[in-house]
Amino acid sequence: MLKIKLRAFIPFFLVLIVLFIFLNQSEITLFKGLNTRQEVSLPTELHPIVRERSDQLIQQAAAKGIVIMITDDFRSTEDQDLLYEKGRTAEGNIVTHAKGGESYHNFGLAVDFAIKTPNDDVIWDMQYDGNKNGKGDWNEVVELAKSLGFAWGGDWSQFKDYPHLQMDFGLTLAELQNGKRPAGTSLTADSNEVK
Repeated sequence: MLKIKLRAFIPFFLVLIVLFIFLNQSEITLFKGLNTRQEVSLPTELHPIVRERSDQLIQQAAAKGIVIMITDDFRSTEDQDLLYEKGRTAEGNIVTHAKGGESYHNFGLAVDFAIKTPNDDVIWDMQYDGNKNGKGDWNEVVELAKSLGFAWGGDWSQFKDYPHLQMDFGLTLAELQNGKRPAGTSLTADSNEVK
């Protein structure tokens, strides 16, 4: 009786042994990444297309009589963490919900801007109409930025980030965190038109 029961389990044990050998030979590729996160090197500067489009934004805004400045662009994960601490463990107001590695700034794909007045004051006043055309300069800059391919943080449904402009090149933060990067050869900063 015992021999019959053992014979019934022999195919099961053989399958387990074959599976074990297969997994060992393939270095357990089926389970890679479940509990370990692959270290991915982060960019160290602003993406060249984002930089060129930012420069174009400054030029196009100036042609409309609006002086803007980029107040922040590439941000290291350490700098992002310090910014995240504002309003939490450091003095100041909360200015971001993104920790280091969770912002497009950390991947060189985002900039923040502000408006500069004739007195050289740097302002974030969305109603300011320095060029006296009846439209808020801020919204004019946002329109220009969108025409250059930027997405605007003011369009976000939750935490609105009005100075924030980003180009994600169709990549999610998760993809960027896992090492995917924009294909630089298929994208060109070719819009020099002043609108």
